[in-house]
Amino acid sequence: MSRSGPSRPWRGTVVVAALAGVLLSACAQGSADAFAGAVLPRPYDVPTTQLRDTSGRAFSLADTTDRRLTLVFFGYTHCPDECPTTMATLASAMLQLDERDRAATQVVFVTTDPARDTGPVVRDWLDHFSSSFVGLTGPLGTIVEVATAVGVPVAKGHRLPSGGYDVAHGTQVLAIDGKDTVPVVWTLGTTAPELAHDIHQLLA
Repeated sequence: MSRSGPSRPWRGTVVVAALAGVLLSACAQGSADAFAGAVLPRPYDVPTTQLRDTSGRAFSLADTTDRRLTLVFFGYTHCPDECPTTMATLASAMLQLDERDRAATQVVFVTTDPARDTGPVVRDWLDHFSSSFVGLTGPLGTIVEVATAVGVPVAKGHRLPSGGYDVAHGTQVLAIDGKDTVPVVWTLGTTAPELAHDIHQLLA
C-alpha cells in the first residue's frame, strides 16, 4: 500500500499576508484576557456550501453547526505530522474545558484528500482522538472552494517515489462563531492550554 509523504505547512504569501500583524499574543499583551490565537481584523464569512459527514449526510460549516463555537481544521489522514499533532492538541484542549464550555464547542475535521479519505476512513482516524469530532469530505473542488473562502490554501502536492503523494494545506485551526464568521485562527504550535484559554474567552 502506498503511503503519502510528509505534510508541509503552507508557506505561501497568502497565509503570511493574512496573518501578518494580527497576532495578539497572551504573553505580549500581558493580560489574562488576551488571545494566543490571531484575531482577524476582518473575519472571514463562512460559506453555506454543503459537504458530507462520515455517515454521508449533508453538512454545512455555516448551517449545520449548532454549537456556539466550532473549531475547524483542514487536513488528511495520511499526514504523518502536522495533522495528527493538531488533532491531538484539539482533543487535549477539549478535555481541559469545563463541562459548560465543552458542551458549547464542536470540533470539525475537513479532509483535503477525498480520493483516499472516504467517510469510514476519516471516522476511524478521528476516533483515535475523539469520537465526538465531526469528519467531513466531498468533491475536492468543493472542499477547495470552502477552504479558500476561509483563508486556508489547499493543493495536491508532489507524487512520491513510493507512488503516493503529499497534500499541501494550511495548518491553522479556525474558530467559527454564532454569526458564521471566523474571527480567530490559531497557528501551528499553539498549545492545548492556550487553545482551552481562548475557547473559554470566546464563550464568555
